[in-house]
Amino acid sequence: MRAHGPALTQVLRHPRTFVLQTLKGFRANQGLLLSGAVAYYTLLSMVPLLILIVIALSHVVDQAELLSTLGRYLEWLVPGQSQSIVRELANFLEHRNVIGWVLLATMMFFSSLAFSVLENAMSVIFLHRVAVRRRHFMVSALLPYCYILFLGIGLLVVTLVSGMLQAIGQESVYFLGRTWSLGGVSGVLLYLLGIGGEIFLLTSIYLVMPVGRLSLRHALIGGITAALLWEVTRHVLLWYFATLSQVRVVYGSLTMAIVVLVSLEFAATILLLGAQVISEYERIGTRKPSASSKPFHI
Repeated sequence: MRAHGPALTQVLRHPRTFVLQTLKGFRANQGLLLSGAVAYYTLLSMVPLLILIVIALSHVVDQAELLSTLGRYLEWLVPGQSQSIVRELANFLEHRNVIGWVLLATMMFFSSLAFSVLENAMSVIFLHRVAVRRRHFMVSALLPYCYILFLGIGLLVVTLVSGMLQAIGQESVYFLGRTWSLGGVSGVLLYLLGIGGEIFLLTSIYLVMPVGRLSLRHALIGGITAALLWEVTRHVLLWYFATLSQVRVVYGSLTMAIVVLVSLEFAATILLLGAQVISEYERIGTRKPSASSKPFHI
């Protein structure tokens, strides 16, 4: 295995070349098309996935608290539309008694689609790994359901920690003759919890989804970079949809679906672009600097 020092040195010496090579590789791999596929299947998977997770966790945590936590952190994924999704989710959960085995199996299937498509998209970007080592089909079949379980556990932990932080925010400290509310501290900690969860999730995707074993350091750098880029992007999207966008006039009752899909498209593009950065970094020194990525054709 080659040392990482020379690769890092080359990137620092020629950052513009590395950025251009990454963008060329992303374009050759039809990154925007892959992002669209990931966004579309994520839209299909989102509601069934959330229904399954909330039904399972409602046996451990109060359902209202779960929905409140979902509403807070869904805002990170679909800016401005989280409350609409939570309302639809709550309406469905009021009639959970109609869920039979067929509907349950159907929701499990649709919940796994986003992860399966994301794994295939990663295989395109990390094609140099797939050519050397392919993943067993049983691993690919079980991986989405392992991620569903992983997300369920993550939501449980975040809900419990959020409840503790909100309880702290209701307290106050008496110091030097003055009373200081901890509400601001609680808000900051909740925001940092969201950032930390986002970085952890993105790092796990970069670490697990591609074929082969990725350095934890590389996956963490990719997760931090993608999380920061998405933080900027989601605030821009929130401002745009709130001020300049005419999407409600054009699409009417379809507005929520269109806004969610556009948000997911941007998120998927940032996610796959981060994967492309890691892929290009891995291949430094294995090809001539002037060599460009071969176009991928479906």
